[in-house]
Amino acid sequence: MKNNLFLDAAFSKQTERPPVWMMRQAGRFMPQYWEIKNKYSFLEMCKTPEIAADVTMLPVDLLDIDAAILFCDILVTGEAMGGDLSFTQGVGPKFANPVRTAQDIENLNVDCLDELQYVADAIKVIQQRLDNKIPLIGFAGAPFTVMSYLIEGGSSKDFKLTKLFIHNQPELAHKLLAKIAKVTADYLNLQIAAGVNAVQIFDSWALALSWNDYQEFSHRYIQEIIANLNRNDIPVISFCKGSSVFAPIMAEAKPDVISVDWNADLLNIKNALPAGIAVQGNLDPHILYADKAVIKAQIHKLFERMRGTEGFIFNLGHGIMPDIPFDNVKYAIDVVKEFRY
Repeated sequence: MKNNLFLDAAFSKQTERPPVWMMRQAGRFMPQYWEIKNKYSFLEMCKTPEIAADVTMLPVDLLDIDAAILFCDILVTGEAMGGDLSFTQGVGPKFANPVRTAQDIENLNVDCLDELQYVADAIKVIQQRLDNKIPLIGFAGAPFTVMSYLIEGGSSKDFKLTKLFIHNQPELAHKLLAKIAKVTADYLNLQIAAGVNAVQIFDSWALALSWNDYQEFSHRYIQEIIANLNRNDIPVISFCKGSSVFAPIMAEAKPDVISVDWNADLLNIKNALPAGIAVQGNLDPHILYADKAVIKAQIHKLFERMRGTEGFIFNLGHGIMPDIPFDNVKYAIDVVKEFRY
């Protein structure tokens, strides 16, 4: 690998500067993304390896980041299991056949890797284009987050149906989560076999859960997934909205990296974790709306706080918002790349 910064930091080695990539770095804030998106549906983009590779490479070519992340979506596992998935502009993802009963869960298929072969095909195309320049990160949605979309039938502000389901029908919830966890582990191993250099598990809606419910309905399944990964020399990153709260539990699953939201002091989180677990984060993405002097000052403030810390990957506390100016994102990455400890 020509640029090993990301992998070194993920394995808690000292680096000359923090490596940088950003969640949703190939996305709607880029005019070049819209040039592609206006020609194809979102799922067409995900399922056509050459197009997925084109989008994956946008931040590599335009932003010069230290790691690429596969262009896909966390809900493709739910679709492969039998969910009728669609994406509508301005609405987001929808499952036309929500999972709400024992029979619905029974109908979900766990032997569905063939349905996800397009992801492996995309990884191979992307790695040819990357040509060992930087690492490629694969990813999957965590079981609780995928379950919430399956039950709600789409996005939700309060996760009322999901929380009623786990509280009123916990046995069914565990049956559903176990199925999703099996598919997720198989799917991540498919990505590893196809050639990704790291994987990240996204639990985007974990913050909806209480401490006890997170342990029971999220953590135990992430722990199971990580234990079943073929992770030789493949760092595993665990992310959730709520990681500033749940990091002590997340560490029990033994990821290599915990990606932290912007609600906590990153050094405090790092110092509270077991030795050998790196941290990723945790700039508030809203700062990228600000003046460039503010962006630089906030990044340097974080870096000074983390000075001397092994195992630190710079990222945002969540994904880039679609209306953040591209120039501000590029500037932030340039600020990171110019920094030296």
